[in-house]
Amino acid sequence: MEAAWVPPPELVARAQVTRLARELGCADFPAMYRVSVERPDAYWRHLMGFLRIAWSRPPAGYVDLPEGPPFPNWFPGGELNWVDTVLGWGRDPARRGAPAVIAEREDGDVRAATWAELETRVLGFAAGLRALGLARGDRIGLLMEGGIEAVVSFLGISALGAVCVPLFSGFGVDAIHSRLSGCGARALIATSGFRRRGRPVDIAALVEEVRPRLPELNTVILKGGTAPGTVAWEDVAAPPQPDLPARMGPDDPMMVIYTSGTTGKPKGAVHTHGGFPLKIAHDAAVHFDIAPDDRFCWPADMGWIAGPLVLCCALMRGATLVCYDGAPDFPDWGRMAGLIERHRVTHFGASPTLIRSLAANTPRSLAGDLGSLRLLVTAGEGIDPEHFLWYQRNIGGGRCPVINYTGGTEVSGGLLGNVPVLPVVPAGFNAISPGVRVDVLDDAGSPVRDRVGELAILAPFVGMTLAFWQDRERYLETYWSRFPGLWVHGDLALRRADGVFFLRGRSDDTLKIAGKRLGSAEVEEVLLELPGVAEAAAIGVEDAAKGQKLVVFLVPAGDAPPDLAAAVAPHVEKRLGRAFRPAAVHLVAELPKTRSLKIMRRVIRNLYTGRAPGDLTALDNPSALPPLRVLAG
Repeated sequence: MEAAWVPPPELVARAQVTRLARELGCADFPAMYRVSVERPDAYWRHLMGFLRIAWSRPPAGYVDLPEGPPFPNWFPGGELNWVDTVLGWGRDPARRGAPAVIAEREDGDVRAATWAELETRVLGFAAGLRALGLARGDRIGLLMEGGIEAVVSFLGISALGAVCVPLFSGFGVDAIHSRLSGCGARALIATSGFRRRGRPVDIAALVEEVRPRLPELNTVILKGGTAPGTVAWEDVAAPPQPDLPARMGPDDPMMVIYTSGTTGKPKGAVHTHGGFPLKIAHDAAVHFDIAPDDRFCWPADMGWIAGPLVLCCALMRGATLVCYDGAPDFPDWGRMAGLIERHRVTHFGASPTLIRSLAANTPRSLAGDLGSLRLLVTAGEGIDPEHFLWYQRNIGGGRCPVINYTGGTEVSGGLLGNVPVLPVVPAGFNAISPGVRVDVLDDAGSPVRDRVGELAILAPFVGMTLAFWQDRERYLETYWSRFPGLWVHGDLALRRADGVFFLRGRSDDTLKIAGKRLGSAEVEEVLLELPGVAEAAAIGVEDAAKGQKLVVFLVPAGDAPPDLAAAVAPHVEKRLGRAFRPAAVHLVAELPKTRSLKIMRRVIRNLYTGRAPGDLTALDNPSALPPLRVLAG
């Protein structure tokens, strides 16, 4: 595939990554990347000023490794609370009255908080938490829809020196219990409820049900309602105190965020003041080109990594965070375009599944003035070239680069990500994120080019999890056990000779048919080429002859031809080879997905093969499950 977007000279000249490269004495981005991995101490020392990171005591070094690569000590001797960097952006008198957060609700209500108001509310909330008996190091759950209150709560917890435990707003009682009990949470900040597609969602009832099962949970703070034994969120504020934000070390935890638990119990990734926020601020500047006074909107639930990531991207860079609390198609598919127009959004992010849905609902999804946009982001799972190009040409008007970005809950930000100063290939990644050493390895641990292998990280990097909460052995087993000294991430990838990367799905979604291996994403890209296919999922099912056989599931678009199912097998055979001709093709009304719109292939595979579906705490559409059970016979 050739480049679909080439940066114009004026964009290259003004991009933040260009300025950073020049300040480091580098002629271009590749030279800057080399500095970032060959001289990381110098790279990060310069970044502290470039990113305006507020240290209460500057670090004496970059990293110490007394326990080896899995357990680095970052920025030894330093002292910082990441909230100081956020609040520092608003201390310029010219900016204090500018909006830091704009929040739109599903019902159309819009509120904003200026930088001055944000500082007052965050410091007051932190003092209020202290007045309730909470302290540095306490774990505090956060179960709240996106908006100003969620932002104030998240920042206030860190300002106190406590540890935030984000919870997905769609969780049930068992999922909430497992996460809060797993980290010994002392408090929970929750919403009483919200509306989705016009229907009320009662969170207060969930909190009331789970609370007796959590004996260590001494304090429950409830927004928008009251219940016996709870504190009203609106009443938490107290007079600011001079020792807040608290002084913290770079390796002090600021967040424990749980994975969705696709295999085994959920894993609590520990992120620190000198890790997650610094990595996100770096990526916001280098990959997303976010500058002060830009406006960033990427609708994301605070309970998954995208929520804190988007918050940090905007606020660590002095930009306005535009939040949306609601369904992206309510009251219709023009909601996102209207949101961009109303708030003059400059940077917009969307998952591949949301992009496919927008594309399937044109022209309504484009019914708005999108001229304010400068840059687009997509992340969360692999995207096919067709919809990558649709996003670029239709949402971005052909003038905006699409930043394809991939990382994960355990690594904070990006391992791979487009940078806007290099040509962009559809569905590819034109760069390794500076400061991270990454390669694609074969089964023996040797680098490979132009064929699929495991994505591996070759050295410790700023932003990596401190470990899993009180479970170092599981952390080592998950990432460090396959190849000595290397982090194997669990993604299949392909690295071309020219340096462009492509994701090919998760390792646990690998298909191995007649001895030939490929990722589910590679098959799904081919399926989405067919006219009339809105969504696709590919799974491998045990087969006595081939080892595995390929089974595909398609959601037809409204204009799908009547012979769609019959067209699939010959098309896949032509594009991928006879060995990968599907053994079965199923048309379904919907695929099981998370609220963050990731397709749950594991659930599809389990139900289709007659097994229990496994962990469904992240499932957003239970109605997708019964038809899969029927297909299993």
